[in-house]
Amino acid sequence: MSDLSRLSLNTATTKHLTLAEAIEVSVKHGLGAIGPWRDRVQEVGAETAGRMIADAGLRCSMLCRGGFMTGRDSAQIERALADNRLAIDECVALGTTELCLVVGGLPAAYGLLGLPQTDSDADDKDLVAARQRMADRVGDLVPYAIERGVRLALEPMNPLFTADRGVLTTIGQSLDVAADHPASAVGVVVDTYHVWWDPDLQASIARAGAEGRISSYQVCDWSLPLQPNTLNSRGFMGDGFIDFPTISGWVRDTGYVGDVEVEIFNEQIWAMPGDEIVGTMGQRYAELVLPHL
Repeated sequence: MSDLSRLSLNTATTKHLTLAEAIEVSVKHGLGAIGPWRDRVQEVGAETAGRMIADAGLRCSMLCRGGFMTGRDSAQIERALADNRLAIDECVALGTTELCLVVGGLPAAYGLLGLPQTDSDADDKDLVAARQRMADRVGDLVPYAIERGVRLALEPMNPLFTADRGVLTTIGQSLDVAADHPASAVGVVVDTYHVWWDPDLQASIARAGAEGRISSYQVCDWSLPLQPNTLNSRGFMGDGFIDFPTISGWVRDTGYVGDVEVEIFNEQIWAMPGDEIVGTMGQRYAELVLPHL
């Protein structure tokens, strides 16, 4: 049996399981942690979710997700800040120090995600300005996060998602935003799906480690062909084109000893029994990731 004590199930991978079911299958397969999404937490309440995870003997590796804070309208800004403060409070209840932030895309794309959109947003495609507003909102949230012992974990997104989900596309960009704040307050997520293509990846991972800012290491594969909904094109490690031994070695060399989350969006995988999903991801982790950590 392989040691899966650092492996964490991100609940997006088992989309159709309740939190209780995801916890049960994680324990069955010997995982050490679980990374819940807020929908699953809010179904039972954060305090209850925290007790469920702790009572099962699991760690909460990270809460997914906060963010979406590139808006320019004052009401949008206040809604984003309020929701992210709530997410920080949920982290406290869950017993995790890490809040994953998907920072948001261009206001012109808000309508595609069902986000509130003003008339002026429809023409707002100013990427530089959106990135600055995002950085400003991170600064607004930092004092609240510090008070509660939670770190804002910036997740750079694959450039496919710049327009609608994430105006940060590289670890280097994310570290530049984080640099204005203590490492205990703002970190970065190393998600192989989003960053595997980056020619500066090795140096950026090394920099993140040297600065003490790696909040999470997330793994899943880049599978082809892309699905009609490109968001759901992730696969099990080994199903696609990402070099997990090399990237995992770069993460290892930073001294990172935290949890390794598997986060997969894929309709075919979601249709599998949860036991099979977690069993497969554990096997692939043991083969392709664990030996190189």
